[in-house]
Amino acid sequence: MVNFRIISKIIGSLLFIEGQFLGWCALMSFLYHEDDLMAFLISLLITFGSGFFFLYLGRNSENSLSRRDAYVVVTAAWVVFSFFGMLPFLIHGCITNVTDAFFESTSGFTTTGASIIDNVEVLPHAILFWRSLTQWIGGLGIVFFTIAILPSLVGGSVKVFAAEATGPIKAKMHPRLSTTAKWIWSIYFMLTIACGLSYWTAGMNWFEALNYAMTTTATGGFAIHNESTEFFHSPAIDYISITFQFLSGINFTLLYISIVKMKVKALFTNSEFKLYISVVVGATLWIMYLLLTRMGYDIEHAFRAALFQVVSFMTTTGMFNEDAGTWPHITWVILGVVMYLGACAGSTSGGFKCVRGVMLLKVIRNNFRQILHPNAVLPVKINGINIPQSKLVALFAFFTLTMLMTLVTATIMIVAGIDNTNAITIALSCVSNVGPTLGTQIGPVMSWSVLPALIKWILCPLMLMGRLEIMTVLVLFTRSFWKEN
Repeated sequence: MVNFRIISKIIGSLLFIEGQFLGWCALMSFLYHEDDLMAFLISLLITFGSGFFFLYLGRNSENSLSRRDAYVVVTAAWVVFSFFGMLPFLIHGCITNVTDAFFESTSGFTTTGASIIDNVEVLPHAILFWRSLTQWIGGLGIVFFTIAILPSLVGGSVKVFAAEATGPIKAKMHPRLSTTAKWIWSIYFMLTIACGLSYWTAGMNWFEALNYAMTTTATGGFAIHNESTEFFHSPAIDYISITFQFLSGINFTLLYISIVKMKVKALFTNSEFKLYISVVVGATLWIMYLLLTRMGYDIEHAFRAALFQVVSFMTTTGMFNEDAGTWPHITWVILGVVMYLGACAGSTSGGFKCVRGVMLLKVIRNNFRQILHPNAVLPVKINGINIPQSKLVALFAFFTLTMLMTLVTATIMIVAGIDNTNAITIALSCVSNVGPTLGTQIGPVMSWSVLPALIKWILCPLMLMGRLEIMTVLVLFTRSFWKEN
């Protein structure tokens, strides 16, 4: 059965980590002399107190996780982090009800970036920083972060990695998973620093650069201005944002091999990366053509606007430098497709993932060949690795579930009175962890505050399942999962 003692111990340790992050925000509030200091201090005390309680429940536990325990701890950790993450919003009063506060916190930690706050510019600095920090923490994974800093705590760390890591193929760059986690977090941290310095050089102040760097590299999209990066009206900032969104959408193991080990060739021979860059180029050129011919944009403006939106949607960042809701409707279809596809597995982005796209295309190609050569044995290979049949079955199960969840959620929203375009793109946006949507009721530049409370509660687990790639969460609701054997 499930070992609740070790799960409680891990949850307690994670709450101490979250409490330390809340402490950073309390310090920032103190430095800015703003009215949210008490909110963070109270949140910090509640979080630490709960951490002690969970550690007490998990006392004398063995540091060993079964596969069943790993799936429970991963899902529980994300729910618990989102729950305690909403406390500063509620206690401060910038969000006045539990529904909106939990939605904002879940959207942050899952790096969806859908916000119910209509005017973020009136918020105190520490609250803005906390919103950005939730996305940065959630970018690579809450429990994965624990593996990096507390390797002795998670005895079944390989199983936890399998439950939380994105993509069908779990690559390790080092025999010890804790070392792999440290390297990946180091790359993530260096990307964030480089992004922040680039923003600062381009004209942002240090606070703006820090916040936008965290949400860019986490491919989250929370902004500290209502107009996102459009606020700056700076082509330089747009191109910096595009660059780091694109880099954050690449498999971090592949980044490690190409940058740290200086094997750049590995990047351009990788099947997933080739599909990723091909889709970005193709979608950008198509939208650029439509903006030139139908909207009267000049060439540079059309290129920058198209590239920014394609990269933002495909990496599931959700930042915007223009209101794509005013563009021709055919561009919505293109952005919807890249939104669902997503960037690379093993990155901070959400979506279906390009590696699954490669697998799907190869399966289709093999089916055509099988028609001509019925007796041929046609394996599916990705970068020279033979993909087992079980992975292909899981691929189609994942594809079916994402489509089914999108359709069911969209249908519920249409019944609730939301227009068809918004309903479909909201569902796609949440299951892919993108954030912005396309339509008339809620466009890319609008907040989600107008949604009914029931819809927000439906979208919260959808965002969580999108972040953990559905199976990790849904397996908990199967009868066989809870059987003793």
